This record gives sequence, structure tokens and C-alpha cells, in this order.
Amino acid sequence: MRIYEGSPRQDFEEVFRSIGAILDKRVMREILLLELPDGFVVQALTTEQQLSGARSDVIGREQKITLSFLEDDLARFMEEGLARRGTAQAAPEWEQAGYYERAMRVLGKYLDEQRPRDVFFFEQSGAFVVRILAAGSAGGHQLIEFTREDIGDMIARAPTYRAPVEGAGGTDTKG
Repeated sequence: MRIYEGSPRQDFEEVFRSIGAILDKRVMREILLLELPDGFVVQALTTEQQLSGARSDVIGREQKITLSFLEDDLARFMEEGLARRGTAQAAPEWEQAGYYERAMRVLGKYLDEQRPRDVFFFEQSGAFVVRILAAGSAGGHQLIEFTREDIGDMIARAPTYRAPVEGAGGTDTKG
């Protein structure tokens, strides 16, 4: 999915935020994301919980799940996210968002500033390694590492980056 060749409303910040919300909802972790021409492939670990013979014993089986997010899926997820977040008068939902929704949003904002042509990253224990194909003639692949602390700092600073929404009295709906 070539973000900057598509719709002007698409950016990595909103696309990754939407994917992160899905990952949080499915209780996934240790993610790997690969950009494709028509969307993204995401692999992550999840734990399937099953009851054992005794009703009080829960057994968790770890498994790797692969999800494909095509452009139409992402457009729908972004619309659902905007509806879920509501208006400027609604209670802020940033604090209620899950880890991956927040972490992937701030990574997306960083990537929007870089404007890469291709994105691949993986996460392990809250740290991310991102590989981008830089725009421009002198580009080439670049590796960027974000420690768990870097991501935490970026998440903490995220509310200060929000632009006021026109006509909303200085508050915003991006949350």
C-alpha cells in the first residue's frame, strides 16, 4: 500500500493506529508488519486460552497469527476508529487506547515525517526495529531502532503534537 500515492487522508499515523487497535482488541503481541502494494501483512503472537479438565484450570497455548489488511479494510478500520473516538466534546480516549494503538500511532507519526516508500518493522518486548526505504535519489534502506523507553517517551509526548480542530474551541478530535 503506497500511502503517499493514495488518498490524501491516508497517512501512516492513522493507518498504523487502526491496525494497532485491532491488535489490542485481539490481545496480540510481538508483532511483525510488512507493507505490500495493496496493504499490510501482520504476524503476531496470541495466547489461546482453553479450560483444562478442572474448571478452574486455564491452559494457554501460544500461537502465531497472520493477518492481511487490504486498502478497503484499512479504510473501514479508520472510519470505525473515528466513530469510536467521537467528537471534540467526547471524553478523551487516548488514555483508554491500548498499547499497540498508541505505540503504532506514534511510530506512524514518525514515519509520516520521513515519508518512506516502503515500511517493514518488528516489535519485541515493546521495542521496535523499523526498516524504511527512504524517499529521494540518495535514499536506500535505513534501519531505525526504538527502545521500549523511546516508545514510552513518544507516547507521553503525543498529546502535545495534536493540532487544534477548527471550530472546536482549541480542542481536537484526533485523541
